[in-house]
Amino acid sequence: MSEQKTSQQKEQRFGKTIRSDLKQLKIKEDLGDEYKSLKEYYLTEERKKRLKTMGGCKRFFLIPWWLAKGLFFKLTPFRRILLIIGIVLLILGGKTGYESSSDSYTIDFSVLFSGLIFLFIIALELKDKLHAKTELEEGRAIQLALMPDRNPVVPGWDIWLYTRSANDVGGDLLDFIQLDKNKYAIAVGDVAGKGLSAALLMAKLQATIRALTLDYESLLKLGEKLNKIFYRDSLPKIFASLLYLELESNSSKVQFLNAGHFPPMVVSENRIQQLKKDAPALGLMPSATFHEQSIQIIKDDVIFIYSDGLTEAQNETGEFFSEEKLIEILRNNSSKTSEQIGEELILQVSNFVGKAPIFDDLTISILKRTD
Repeated sequence: MSEQKTSQQKEQRFGKTIRSDLKQLKIKEDLGDEYKSLKEYYLTEERKKRLKTMGGCKRFFLIPWWLAKGLFFKLTPFRRILLIIGIVLLILGGKTGYESSSDSYTIDFSVLFSGLIFLFIIALELKDKLHAKTELEEGRAIQLALMPDRNPVVPGWDIWLYTRSANDVGGDLLDFIQLDKNKYAIAVGDVAGKGLSAALLMAKLQATIRALTLDYESLLKLGEKLNKIFYRDSLPKIFASLLYLELESNSSKVQFLNAGHFPPMVVSENRIQQLKKDAPALGLMPSATFHEQSIQIIKDDVIFIYSDGLTEAQNETGEFFSEEKLIEILRNNSSKTSEQIGEELILQVSNFVGKAPIFDDLTISILKRTD
């Protein structure tokens, strides 16, 4: 009885899911979005460029062929052979089968087996995807555990930290470190690349920074050591930008090291000043020279640090969010709290991007002097 009840509950959940899916279904929009994502994934950059020079009729026939070809070569050898067998059986459909003499029906075994083969391949691909997704979700959970609180407490400062990955895991670095009773550090970085490889290198860089910060009184020496380690341990042609900043509670002095990262901005009542970027990114060369910079921040001034996922966010027409839009938003909201500034900025970026796919991680750190 209990087994029957459980079975009925499962069927009810299945039916409820289908009804919910049908209510949310927007065939034209969903089909367009899915088709666009297929082209983005399976077509090479060279083919995307070639499509722009073709006529509409030629594109109409070439795109499905290129998509099918891209799918075919991404399958494992065993699944490729299965796919070929399934296609052959589908072509033979109608030529083989079983016809009942007493009843008016025909069983076409070719089409039946072809459908079963296609379903089997889909099940295998879905299994792989779900397995990989589970591992990525676990990786994402670890990344989130390593992230600092969004509003760390530092006397004399109002701080808001934010990061969002383009994929399940990301390559942007965001960390908040308490160095001693009154001294704190914020690190914002961006490892070249996307996905799991960038995330692993980001985690290693974060661990290296945490291990070294207490042993180096000079930021330039810290930069040199970080660069040597990252160059030694990372893959060829992989680098990471880093903005490492130190501040003290109830103090207006801020020191920072910029290794190839977007220059931070200081937002004052009357102007917005962009600070200098005067050193290469970590890992570009075995040794590099770094510089320690120092600034004084008065009451109500804002230090704004960000990654390229902000200004290089794109909408559906390919337009960039741009530094000009960022500066305008900062200027119009500088009197608000750091959290209010950040949330307004995220809202504006989200509205600008719309339904366009997100290609890059986004990280923001806002520090406002309160006394």
